Amino acid sequence: MNKNDFTRAIAESVSLVGKGIRYLKTYGFVHTWEKIRTWKQNRTDAREIIRCPLFTREELAGQKQDCFPRDITFSILVPLYNTPVPFLREMIQSVQDQTYGKWELCLADGSDSLHPEVGEVCKQYAREDCRILYQKLEKNMGISGNTNACIEMSQGEYIALFDHDDVLHPAALHEVMQAICEQDADFIYTDETTFESPDITRVVSMHFKPDFAIDNLRANNYICHLTVFKRSILASAGMFRPAYDGSQDHDLVLRLTKHAEKIVHIPKVLYYWRSHPLSVAMDISSKEYAIQAGRNAVQASIRDYGCTASVDSSWFFPTIYRIQYEIQREEKVSILIPARNNPAGVQRCVNSVFSRSTYRNFEIIIAHAGSDDSALQRYCRNLPEKEAVTVLQADADTPLCGLYNIAAQKASGKYLLLLNENLEVITPGWIEELLMFTQREDVAAAGSVSYAPNDTVLCAWNVLGMGEHGIAASPYRGLVKGNTGYMGRLGYAQDVSAVSASGMLIEKAAFRKAGGFDTALSAAYWDIDLCMRLRKAGFLIVWTPYAELTDYSPRVDSERNAREAVAQAVFLFKKRWGNELAAGDPYYNPNFRLDRDDFSLSPNAKLRYIRPV
Repeated sequence: MNKNDFTRAIAESVSLVGKGIRYLKTYGFVHTWEKIRTWKQNRTDAREIIRCPLFTREELAGQKQDCFPRDITFSILVPLYNTPVPFLREMIQSVQDQTYGKWELCLADGSDSLHPEVGEVCKQYAREDCRILYQKLEKNMGISGNTNACIEMSQGEYIALFDHDDVLHPAALHEVMQAICEQDADFIYTDETTFESPDITRVVSMHFKPDFAIDNLRANNYICHLTVFKRSILASAGMFRPAYDGSQDHDLVLRLTKHAEKIVHIPKVLYYWRSHPLSVAMDISSKEYAIQAGRNAVQASIRDYGCTASVDSSWFFPTIYRIQYEIQREEKVSILIPARNNPAGVQRCVNSVFSRSTYRNFEIIIAHAGSDDSALQRYCRNLPEKEAVTVLQADADTPLCGLYNIAAQKASGKYLLLLNENLEVITPGWIEELLMFTQREDVAAAGSVSYAPNDTVLCAWNVLGMGEHGIAASPYRGLVKGNTGYMGRLGYAQDVSAVSASGMLIEKAAFRKAGGFDTALSAAYWDIDLCMRLRKAGFLIVWTPYAELTDYSPRVDSERNAREAVAQAVFLFKKRWGNELAAGDPYYNPNFRLDRDDFSLSPNAKLRYIRPV
């Protein structure tokens, strides 16, 4: 090891130790240890797939011969500031290695007088390759100002954002070009990985992302790298804004996606984010200005959509945000509780609603199937709030989804909130946490998280294709409460394909328009079916971890008749939604396994970086 490598290794070690101490002080031992465990697991997963290339050298060579029906030049924007020469050269080389050759590399240099080598290296490359454009700025204008200078230099129809110390996969522009030509995309993003400098094979983390999801994007800039967009939507959205330096990309992406007509996610690792002592990839927690800029950017974006909300850092990571929308009107909520000869469970559920809910404009409708339960009737008559509780008697053979339908017919509230006799409310503001999403015109329903009595995850949202029947199941079942999962996915509100009926809030008009629950699926997946119909109608389904319930449902083995009924429901669901199941869950990356619920990587996932010959 030479002197420079030794110095760099010492600097990185000191930085890592400092980062660990700061994280420990802020978030405590349990969550610090969980972060270390997740980091180690990412490293292990990466080693398993690092040998498998995304493209072979033969495939990369073939890409250079491909002809596309459109003639597009990409303007790759790179604002420079005191960039270390080895990083600079590697960044430029990764652009020159692109298998799609119609690009221009726009370098705006805001480096200070102590780093003249940055300009010298860039001028050398520019002399040898006319596609490389270099401009020395009179002064450093910050990341936004310097990037705007890149934009003013550029001429391409599409713009790509690229950091000065990162690396592109050789096929990055080729893949983006395919998305443009095949899907008419005007905003494109890819998956990415973070590596420990200087070795690109030393993977720190891999970010396999969902398709476009506005609530995910508001909670954190999951889109990040690589981002490519049509110049025309930049004209509508506006340039980079210096007031948001530190989170300038998040601010711009929020504005660009609002104006984009076709957003396409490429689920392939095409961007390599370098982690070194001076990079944001190494540590964001010490950059308070960037954290505040991110909060401001999200808040401004929400205002642009006509909503008002507070935006705060989450308890577990500063740039993953908790968003609380202002409740526009305290509309009446009808809480529906189906019951079947379990008065003790119903009492526990109802008591928790009355004693813990901070939202008070609600009614409770209990739809009871089975024998006339005098204990339940007596309990409801003796409630201090008995005028807010209605008990309906249904036939003994009415299925659970049928009980919800019966209760919904009697509901007088604008919104329906679905519970069951085995649930207990945990979060005092649980109704507000669900209502603030469902009140939005683009959202049809919002779902809660339920825990088993031992404080492990019982049901979060549902991933299509997961589970024993290949239809849907919740990720992270059995995970200890407080664990935030892959990339914090258990820790923030997000768009999903489906949520469970247990703890679902839906606007009554939307429920009725969709036809309520389909009793033909009464044995299984009737709540997933409703969510599918709502999404097909163009609505979003949102899941939030901030509406929490405890589920005391007993575990019972299915009888043969029940298993046959489930099989029939599975057959009907797959017949109805076969195309959607085949397409995959848009909010669950295809690089993940469906036979496990912990976001484990599929054996088919590919990561290895190969330079073209």
